[in-house]
Amino acid sequence: MEKALRDKKAICFFVLPALLWFAFIALVPILQSAYYSLLKWDGMTASVFFGSRNYLEMITDKLFLKSVLNSLIIAGASVFIQLPLAMLLALILHSGVKGEGAYRTIYFIPVIISSTIIAQLFMKVYHPSYGMLNNVLDAIGLGQFRNEWLANADVAMGALLLPIIWQYIGYHMLLYYSAAKSISPEIFDAARVDGATGRQIAFNITIPQILPMIKASVIFAVVGSLKAFDLVYVLTRGGPLHATEVPTTLMYNEIFVKNRYGYASAIAIFIIVECLVLTLVVEKIFKKLQD
Repeated sequence: MEKALRDKKAICFFVLPALLWFAFIALVPILQSAYYSLLKWDGMTASVFFGSRNYLEMITDKLFLKSVLNSLIIAGASVFIQLPLAMLLALILHSGVKGEGAYRTIYFIPVIISSTIIAQLFMKVYHPSYGMLNNVLDAIGLGQFRNEWLANADVAMGALLLPIIWQYIGYHMLLYYSAAKSISPEIFDAARVDGATGRQIAFNITIPQILPMIKASVIFAVVGSLKAFDLVYVLTRGGPLHATEVPTTLMYNEIFVKNRYGYASAIAIFIIVECLVLTLVVEKIFKKLQD
């Protein structure tokens, strides 16, 4: 077995099919999008070489810049709200609460539900007439706070963040939980014998030990937020007044509404580059934390 692992030809032989398949389904479309981004093309008539003008228009478009800001807000909420909540749940479950397995399953259920279904569910929750949120506010005497949650530009982004954060808390919780479970129980036993409290164990043992998993979780959360589309599109379609517009919904409208394939491809390339850059930033931050 060890000899086979040292055989570079054998490694290349087994890796090559997967590498070719990855190139076909991932790299080729990216290269095609990069080429289309240099064109003025409506997807039907002859294309015209446009050079960098699609990119120049993109970086000077106030709507595009607003969509990028909105996506960064979603990413920030995911990292600083969703992940801490997931960590809290993971630490509680790891402490050995009664019904640990049942809670773990319940928390994970939203992850396996389609984003479209979750969006439809929250559309009912936010409905201004019969929505659960407004009805609850009425029931507890806070009717003055009733709102048209998805139609009011001032609160639409907050209303959008709630289902996005709620859906994937269970996913990150399970990542942290499984990483914590892989730590040797003897370490925790020794800490308890030395008189360490649960909080001290969490911050001085558990979290430092699962730092690589936290890094992966942050990357998943950031990249997932930057390319979020289905839940945003079903809930608000980027409205009202572009208050919840993100690059993916803007790209969709440019392709399927305005037939601007070149400009939409430039947005697609921006999303890819943005994800790569922020991934490298996260890697660098955690490298410093682990040194």
